[in-house]
Amino acid sequence: QVQLVESGGGLVQAGGSLRLSCAATGRSSFDFSTMAWFRQAPGKDREFVVGIAWSGSTSYADSVKGRFIISRDNANNTAYLQMNSLKAEDTAGYYCAVDTTADWRIRRERNAYDYWGQGTQVTVSS
Repeated sequence: QVQLVESGGGLVQAGGSLRLSCAATGRSSFDFSTMAWFRQAPGKDREFVVGIAWSGSTSYADSVKGRFIISRDNANNTAYLQMNSLKAEDTAGYYCAVDTTADWRIRRERNAYDYWGQGTQVTVSS
C-alpha cells in the first residue's frame, strides 16, 4: 500500500521560509514517477504548485517561480519543497502527490496523480 507522508508545515511570517518533505513508501520502485505538490486554500480548488520528474526536470506554477525550489532523493523516494519569500497568499494546505505513469512528463492535472498525502498546513501571517 502506497503512503505519502508529508511534514514541515507550520506558521511563518511573510518573507520567511519553510521546507516541506514528502516520503513515499509501499511500492517496490518509484522510478519514472513524477512527484508534485499541490495546494488548496479555503474555498478554492486544489492547484498545481510544482512537480519534479524522476529525471530531475522541474515545472513550477508562475505564482511560485523564483521563490520555491523542489528537489528529490530518488534513493529514498523523498521529495522536498523549499519555500522562500513566503506571502500571505501562499497560505493553504499543501499536498504531495505521485504520478506513477508519468515517465518523463510533469502533468498539472489532479487526475493524473495516483497517490496523495494527507496534507500539511502552511500559514503565512502578514
